[in-house]
Amino acid sequence: MNVIIGANRGIGLAIAEHWHARGDQVLATCRTPSPALTSLGVEVVSGVDVTSDPSIAGLRKAVGERSIDLLVIGAGILNRDGLETLDLASVQDQLEVNAVGPLRVATALRDRLPPGAKLAILTSRMGSIADNTSGGYYGYRMSKAAVNMAAVSLAHDLRRDQVAVTLFHPGYVRTDMTGGAGHIDTDESAATMIAMLDKVTMNESGKFYHQNGEELPW
Repeated sequence: MNVIIGANRGIGLAIAEHWHARGDQVLATCRTPSPALTSLGVEVVSGVDVTSDPSIAGLRKAVGERSIDLLVIGAGILNRDGLETLDLASVQDQLEVNAVGPLRVATALRDRLPPGAKLAILTSRMGSIADNTSGGYYGYRMSKAAVNMAAVSLAHDLRRDQVAVTLFHPGYVRTDMTGGAGHIDTDESAATMIAMLDKVTMNESGKFYHQNGEELPW
């Protein structure tokens, strides 16, 4: 079974669509289901909030005893906070959703990932310290840098279980989060990341990739 966390719209929805189209068994989560997701024909678990322990416990119950072959965690938020408009509550919200949330999901579902399973977290190159040449976006950058570190630790800790962990920057994608701006659409981003994830082995565990195949700096 393949599980996508955050499939209501955008890239997560496109990943669910691609998996479903090729015949995979898909469980897609969201907080509130969209018509596009409910009409897709996959198993939908709604009410899933990555900031809530009881909510993630409910997700674990929905998964039950089934094994997860591919787990992609894509839920995230972006608030455009600069130094002059800094809202620390917003920074904390982004850290909770973008950094702590994926770790909460991964630990809750860890024992459902058998040897050979793959865990992918959708992050952003804006979380790369080496790539930060423009500043700003404090909450988003900090949260993505934090989840990058969490994923590397997960890669080390899950290596003993033969579970590969990778990070993907989905590209500059035209979504609601980007206000419709971007270089590629969700379908292209999802297709290329799925193709890369299918090829991931333990040799790639702990690495950070652009959807175009480039390995990104930390």
